[in-house]
Amino acid sequence: MRLLEIRRFPVKSLLGEQVTESGVGDRGLTGDRLWAVRDEDGKFGSGKNTRRFRRMPGLFGLRGLHTGGEPEVEFPDGRRFAASDPAGHAALSETVGRKVTVTREAEVLHHDDGPVSVITTAGLRQLGEVLGEPVDPLRFRANLVIGTPGTGYPEDTWPGQALRIGSGVVLRVQKPMTRCVMVDFAQDHLPEHGRILKAVAEDHSLLFGVWATVERPGHLTIGDPVELAT
Repeated sequence: MRLLEIRRFPVKSLLGEQVTESGVGDRGLTGDRLWAVRDEDGKFGSGKNTRRFRRMPGLFGLRGLHTGGEPEVEFPDGRRFAASDPAGHAALSETVGRKVTVTREAEVLHHDDGPVSVITTAGLRQLGEVLGEPVDPLRFRANLVIGTPGTGYPEDTWPGQALRIGSGVVLRVQKPMTRCVMVDFAQDHLPEHGRILKAVAEDHSLLFGVWATVERPGHLTIGDPVELAT
């Protein structure tokens, strides 16, 4: 197995960045989901409504960019604002139709399930066969895409096991990830779909990919070998 893609999302629920390498700490990938859009009710911007999150249309038209310090938010017209810039907050509020700011993570983590999300190419091929068309991994906004042979869901057997990536990083796989309507939303170059979540539900009980904790921090690079261990 090999590490094929690395993605980070500096601002939760915005578009992110595909990178060739990344540091990994106890919390996950460097700069990943450290900031989020928050409204006056204290709810965080998302593509869904829950106790913690509020659906805010327009977020998938914006991109979070990691700068080494606080991230920048890039608008479709090319404007960029630092995450804490009041002018950026005003532009963002206009975009989503409510007063919002961009705030750094505090005591409550911004991750949906866990620090690092992982999907496999076998799972993508399996879902592609169900749908009758290729499935772009971006749909699932995973941190890591691991190249695996064949089709099916090899990650079903991974919870409790370790993923050793490259020369140092060790992840401990915890649980499968339950998917929601966001996989069908238009984002970046991908149009709205409408059938992906239904296919995941019918073929795999709404589960796609796994999340993992970081057992040994280090550095990841595209092409790193990946080994499964106990």
